[in-house]
Amino acid sequence: MDVESALAIVNTLIFEKTNQHLSTLQTQIFRCAWSGQTYEKIAVTYYCSHTHIKRLGTEVWKLLSMALEEEVTKKTFRAALERYHYSKYNSNSIVISAPSIQKPRLTELEFPEGPVELGSPLYVERPPIEERCYQTILKSGALIRIKAPHQMGKTSLVSRIQHFAQQKNYRTVTLNLQLADSKIFEDLDRFLQWFCYVTRKLQLPLNLTDYWDEIFGSKTSCKDYFESYLIPQLEQPLVLALDEVDTVFQYPEIADNFFALLRAWYEEAKSSDIWQNLRLIIVHSTEVYIPLNINQSPFNVGLPIELPELNIEQVKKLAELHGLNWNIDQTKALMEMVSGHPYLVRIALYHIAHHQIALEEFLHFAPTESSPYSDHLRRHLLTLEQQPKLAIALKNLLATTESVYLPSVELFQLNRMGLILLKENKIAFRCQLYRQYFSDRL
Repeated sequence: MDVESALAIVNTLIFEKTNQHLSTLQTQIFRCAWSGQTYEKIAVTYYCSHTHIKRLGTEVWKLLSMALEEEVTKKTFRAALERYHYSKYNSNSIVISAPSIQKPRLTELEFPEGPVELGSPLYVERPPIEERCYQTILKSGALIRIKAPHQMGKTSLVSRIQHFAQQKNYRTVTLNLQLADSKIFEDLDRFLQWFCYVTRKLQLPLNLTDYWDEIFGSKTSCKDYFESYLIPQLEQPLVLALDEVDTVFQYPEIADNFFALLRAWYEEAKSSDIWQNLRLIIVHSTEVYIPLNINQSPFNVGLPIELPELNIEQVKKLAELHGLNWNIDQTKALMEMVSGHPYLVRIALYHIAHHQIALEEFLHFAPTESSPYSDHLRRHLLTLEQQPKLAIALKNLLATTESVYLPSVELFQLNRMGLILLKENKIAFRCQLYRQYFSDRL
């Protein structure tokens, strides 16, 4: 049995039990797992975190267990499906084949979670951002800084830059700094050795012992490792994207040294052929709120990209891609609730189109516990409950429609979460959804 036949069986069985299909990303996880790929490799392929891919995979095996009425895991699901297929075939039952299943429309499959897949029509460009990034990454020693709150489309943009680079025969690696254990950040030497995990992602032997020298220190050893071993091995430019860089802000000593190292590499590219082959993409969710030497910071050089919210034409285009023939007033009504936040907009459009809900009904229930936003909103509420200073800051903002002063750390953390909007030194809730939901709970 091939993987497409297996998928056809799985979607049919799961739909019969739960009235739902696998999402597009879950379908890809199934295909990769069928061929024996690890969650880590799948995460690299689809520019997602290992945790996110594992969670989605676990959901697939749970749904499949329910459908087959036996417990299956990533290790056992293929054998279980082949047994099911064999038993059906030998009992003269109709065997489901891939062509017999009507493929649902893309907008029905693509539930908004994680980055928008390459080639998806649901990715809306925000000109001239994409074109500027593509042109910049071709330049020797390029550095691109992408900043935006969570779920604003940073990873989707990075995956397209990386794909563009791959078409130019560049090597690409995306390293999510959130994946480093907290113990890694206790020591600079340990952190920089972990950083050299880039080698494994390039499927090259890790060769730290020949280049790491305590006498010269961690930064020099790391620079020597990249300069003398890693980059020369590739024979093509390397585009290295560093995601969730804000994670390092919590560790000032590590941050000071690590960011100085990145800046030094950028400066080296002005005169060194080796370093011209390294192209950096730094991705973060908030302003740099730790003190850094202006001459040793990578946050004041290169191409700065700050992702804006979607505008009304872009939201209307997304609605059309979901089969919704909206006028400007309907588009404005949605944006009054969720602004142009890409994730919130796509959640709304998916549910309105997929479940055929009237826009007015959706907006009425949006800030409640029964809305499609409930999980998203509860996660934010849990964070506020665990960090009382953030909750107090948000309560102060709820008490007025005017801009208020917030301490810098709380300000940056709330902005990173995407709950507030910073514009011309004024602070406000990002959208009515957040204001209405938290006004009832804080």
